[in-house]
Amino acid sequence: MKKTLTALLATIAFSTHAADFLPSTHNWNDGSSVYGKQQVVYHVNYDNGKRQGGALRNAQNHINAVGAENLDLRVVMHGKGLSMLLLPEEAEHTKLPVGNATDKQQAAIENLKKQGVTFKVCANTLRGKKIDIDQLYDAEAASDVVPSGVAEIAKLQGKGFSYLRP
Repeated sequence: MKKTLTALLATIAFSTHAADFLPSTHNWNDGSSVYGKQQVVYHVNYDNGKRQGGALRNAQNHINAVGAENLDLRVVMHGKGLSMLLLPEEAEHTKLPVGNATDKQQAAIENLKKQGVTFKVCANTLRGKKIDIDQLYDAEAASDVVPSGVAEIAKLQGKGFSYLRP
């Protein structure tokens, strides 16, 4: 009986003060007041199309939570990760086993770009996997290609970007 009474009193004590730990606005749709401004790099080096689609959904959810105006999000791809932008019909002409830039994936990428997300492609992988920039969905050599994907990630982390590998 004593244990039950103690547990009941502890539950009441903690539940009455739980509201003290919540943000005062309780507006869960206003992520900017909860999360502030963020700089994030998403690292993609895998060729699983479902997982890549999940990474794109994570990016959209991240924008939804923080607000596009509060988020500098960069997706850096190297190795098999370039399959995210590789057009499916182009895979057989490269050293990548699959191209995952289906119509659905392209729509998600386009939507993210409209919200300020940038996609960076590793030049080492382009050379090593025999991929021409024209085989990738909506990629520009001048603005989207970086010399090294891993070095780009390290550079961004050095500038204060948070690292995520969705």
